[in-house]
Amino acid sequence: MSDRIVFEDVSKFYGEILGVNRVNLSIPPGVTSLVGPNGSGKTTLMNLMTGLVHPTRGRIEVLGLHPNEPEKLFKILGYRTQFDSFPKGLTGFQFVGSYLRVAGMDSQAADQLAWRAIERVNLTEAAHRNVAGYSKGMRQRIRLAQALCHNPRVLVLDEPLNGLDPLARAEMIALFRAVATEGCYVIISSHILHEVDAISDQVILLSNGYVVAEGKIHSVREEIREHPAQILIRCDRPRDLAAKMMESEHTIEVRIHNDERGLLIKTRDPDSFYLMLNHVALNGVEIESVAPADDDVNSVYEYLIGAEEAVR
Repeated sequence: MSDRIVFEDVSKFYGEILGVNRVNLSIPPGVTSLVGPNGSGKTTLMNLMTGLVHPTRGRIEVLGLHPNEPEKLFKILGYRTQFDSFPKGLTGFQFVGSYLRVAGMDSQAADQLAWRAIERVNLTEAAHRNVAGYSKGMRQRIRLAQALCHNPRVLVLDEPLNGLDPLARAEMIALFRAVATEGCYVIISSHILHEVDAISDQVILLSNGYVVAEGKIHSVREEIREHPAQILIRCDRPRDLAAKMMESEHTIEVRIHNDERGLLIKTRDPDSFYLMLNHVALNGVEIESVAPADDDVNSVYEYLIGAEEAVR
């Protein structure tokens, strides 16, 4: 069996709409981040490697298996999509266990594996509660538990950190790293550049359906270290948070939302900013969500793509 996830001259068109075009990749073990703005082709690439869509042309292999062999493929692969939906009336434990039973596992073995996966995502206290009552972060965790429950060799996660507070993000990143250390191929999509540093062994940068760069992230990050990042935060005490953030020499601008429930921060050093934000969260400010400002994310990718083309 091959030890790589391989794309050879792969293209996918939805009618006349381009999904991805002429993709050639050989993805090794470890954590690989698919990075790009919305519409760049990240989800299409994930759906291709999991067999949910088929290429218009080209060849794909996942550790020697073809994605058009779903029964074989999903024995070694776990996929957590970006869609936040659940069957009605199930507890978290039932949700994870049902996946294993559908795959043909007996009830006792399914329960054991389901519970082990729930333990890994630190959700045991809520395991027997109805998923409908879960918070956004808890729903993210239980879907990750379902993807992990059968101990896959390949774990594919579409935007797994969206909507999580800083502490939950840190825990999830630590889990991804731990799974990769065990030999798993972890494929993650993201449009948040600073997180890619913490997560990834390698990065694949996509734009408009094309792979424009691949390899180690650090050389790409050095290119944009002085390019400001804008970050949106929802919290209970935005003025206190604004005052704290302005103490940093890397903070360029802070603007409080009109509804007094959040703020926009522009910073030269998002890595230092997120370290400070974690500290603030531990000291009394209740942070509901953290997200990049879309316009700035798009401008960053335009900058990156321009830099890549300039190299060529």
